[in-house]
Amino acid sequence: MATAHLYISDEVGAALLAGSPVVALESTLITHGFPYPANIETATAMEDAIRAEGAVPATIAVIDGQIRVGLSRAEIEMLGGLGSKGVRKCSRRDLPIVVGLKQHGATTVAGTMIVAHMAGIQVFATGGIGGVHRGHPQDISADLIELGRTPITVVCAGAKSILDLPLTMEVLETQGVPVIGYGTETLPAFYSRSSGLPVDERVDTPEDVARIARARDALELAHGILVTVPVPEAEALPEDVAEAAIAEATRQADAAGVHGKDVTPFVLAKVLELTEGRSQQANIAALVNNARTGAQIASALAVLP
Repeated sequence: MATAHLYISDEVGAALLAGSPVVALESTLITHGFPYPANIETATAMEDAIRAEGAVPATIAVIDGQIRVGLSRAEIEMLGGLGSKGVRKCSRRDLPIVVGLKQHGATTVAGTMIVAHMAGIQVFATGGIGGVHRGHPQDISADLIELGRTPITVVCAGAKSILDLPLTMEVLETQGVPVIGYGTETLPAFYSRSSGLPVDERVDTPEDVARIARARDALELAHGILVTVPVPEAEALPEDVAEAAIAEATRQADAAGVHGKDVTPFVLAKVLELTEGRSQQANIAALVNNARTGAQIASALAVLP
């Protein structure tokens, strides 16, 4: 469904009309996820990985109040240069604000799902989704709620492991979201390859994911599908190393009185410091790998009746 506020780039529009594979990408990693220039390098590496698989990347953001599906390199660089101080993070509640007031906005997982669905894109690749915060079970990410009501296939490395993963899985179950392990029987833990928590089903091919998505559509079910892919082994953090850094970062956040939307960036920054940069290496490796996997799934969907 197109609106006056939605602009689809010529490349993405042509691919959608032709039934060619397209993969949506978020933009908060550009403005809030990484420092400059790693933010731009990561965003372009994800787009390159998608193109290498024969699909078209569609990075989504809001520029001067216009929702844009498929950013140019210049637009990515502009957002990366502005960073968090010049761009609002956009979930469902924020989209009407940035559009109505003609602001810049970077889409979160939830925001990207909404816009991708508007544009007719079926697959979205990201790093880790939001979830339930540790020690604050009432603090539930909008990503989980959006997964329960927007039919997009989301490819990720699990929920961010700084979160309460068992409670996050409980909320996903309540929302009716199938959690698929791609080449794994346990939920990946973002920086690490396994959380030890079982997934709903293991699949090993993009064609299997495509069949599940098609069945969801045929049944007229309006929820998303979460495809969880372990971070590549060479860049993964050992589970004990990741957990020790997360526990300490979370303790510092509580001691400093950090709450709400400020918790995740605070804890991620502390984990980066405590792991001497290894967490960022794992994050980037997961993002690029998920983009590649998303392109393979989108390609399988494009040829499936």
